[in-house]
Amino acid sequence: MVDIISKRDGPRREDASLRQLIDNNRGIITQLADHLSGGNYSASKKPQIAPQTKGLIIHVGGARPAAAEISANVRVTRNGRVIIMDMNSARQLHHIGDIRRRDGIDIFFLATKGNGFLAPVDETIAEPLSAIDGVCLDTTYTEERLAADIGARLGISHS
Repeated sequence: MVDIISKRDGPRREDASLRQLIDNNRGIITQLADHLSGGNYSASKKPQIAPQTKGLIIHVGGARPAAAEISANVRVTRNGRVIIMDMNSARQLHHIGDIRRRDGIDIFFLATKGNGFLAPVDETIAEPLSAIDGVCLDTTYTEERLAADIGARLGISHS
């Protein structure tokens, strides 16, 4: 024996009775939803007022505008990175190297492939600084003096 089931037009009888039950009890359902959500359910159903453009600050995303002139400066950061930064935009221009502690001695390592850096400095920077690669820092040769020497060799200031 074969049963043929065909689709009827319109909703099923069970669906229609459930829809009618929900429609008849809409007020109680809304009250329960407001009680459980702290009133956010009814607030979310209200039409939202479109924002007005008066008094708004509109910010267009994208890159910062380029500074008119670059004021280069050699700095040693707190974590031992030696960088050249632009004082006008506060952006890093070059990573020169790192000050690393080896056997209790602070040593300056120039950012070269030989020293294990993934992004080495250009040859125009590495050549004048090759003489101070591996220099030890102590009480007589401090981080400030290292920054001053790098600045003097590259023709820029430090702070």
